[in-house]
Amino acid sequence: MLAFVADVAFAHVFTATPAGPRVAHVPLMVDGTVVRFHLANSNALTPHLDGQAVLASVGGPGAYISPNWYVDGRGRVPTWNYVAVEIEGRARRLTEDQLVMLLDDTAASHEPRVGENWTRAKMDPARFAAMCRAITGFELSIDAVRATAKLSQDKSDDDARGVIAGLRATGNAAAATLVEQARTWP
Repeated sequence: MLAFVADVAFAHVFTATPAGPRVAHVPLMVDGTVVRFHLANSNALTPHLDGQAVLASVGGPGAYISPNWYVDGRGRVPTWNYVAVEIEGRARRLTEDQLVMLLDDTAASHEPRVGENWTRAKMDPARFAAMCRAITGFELSIDAVRATAKLSQDKSDDDARGVIAGLRATGNAAAATLVEQARTWP
């Protein structure tokens, strides 16, 4: 589950605030038994996270499933296939040095994914320091991890093949691949 989270590397982080529940959308890094992320200081959630119970929700490919893709769709309704992981824990504010490490780790992890090689050494140090003052880093201790993979597992092999074909035909190869991977076909 954490490998999936590390691969997606983007989450919706929820917590309660005096103004009610809030959510922030954050890139994140998995680091052992914690996930780390940063927010702009101007984000409405930033002043409320330190020490708070937090829920991070990470979603993967999802797709609408038409009943027409089943062998006999007359007795079926539309549905949605998806993969999601929830991480529950307590947030802790990072120190300035830990924030810099988070930013370096983020670039080191994601730059190769996009065929690039950015490091903070390419930035003016004063500009980097100014940008760091505008954000706050957090670490979320992992108390619980819950996953859901709804990938047509309850459908027959023929229905699953129809779902895969329908997903591929509509350009959703990632969701089709997940349905294939959920099957135990030889």
